[in-house]
Amino acid sequence: MNAFGLIQIGLILLCTTTISSLQCNHLPLQQRKVIENSLQLLDKMGKKFPQQCLREKMSFRFPEQVLKPRQKETVKVAIEEIFQHIFYIFSKNLTLAAWDGTALEQFQNGLYQQIEQLETCVIKKQTHYFRSKEVNRLKLKKYFQKIDCFLKDKQHNLCSWEISRAEMRRCLQLIDKVARKL
Repeated sequence: MNAFGLIQIGLILLCTTTISSLQCNHLPLQQRKVIENSLQLLDKMGKKFPQQCLREKMSFRFPEQVLKPRQKETVKVAIEEIFQHIFYIFSKNLTLAAWDGTALEQFQNGLYQQIEQLETCVIKKQTHYFRSKEVNRLKLKKYFQKIDCFLKDKQHNLCSWEISRAEMRRCLQLIDKVARKL
């Protein structure tokens, strides 16, 4: 390959890196927009919370401490993890949910795009964040497993989905609060 070809490749890599870093600089703003849109879509997906589901309410206790570490990167990793869990929960056994399919699909797409964006911006090779990241990951996994087990125990019925949808709303509101501080 000649020198001119190497210069072209170098310029392409430089531009790609610059564009990618610009996207990462705007990540908190993008997250707030995605969360705001996701909250609107959650509302649009279903109707008002069914009265018959009130007696089945359950407290899942979101581990808020995972969003309070000192390092911003650790918070971003936790947010990425939360989005992945939410995406997973809202990607299966939705037949009894009776939600607006278009709003659900837009909700899933928004989460997926945000996960992709976070994966490119969050440094995966964090050694000094490793321990707190793993502790947070386990806390989040336990929290979302409770929701998943609740859905399975209730055989993914309408009320279990409505309760889970309300819980995801609370979860996204907590993330929004943290994202505004980043």
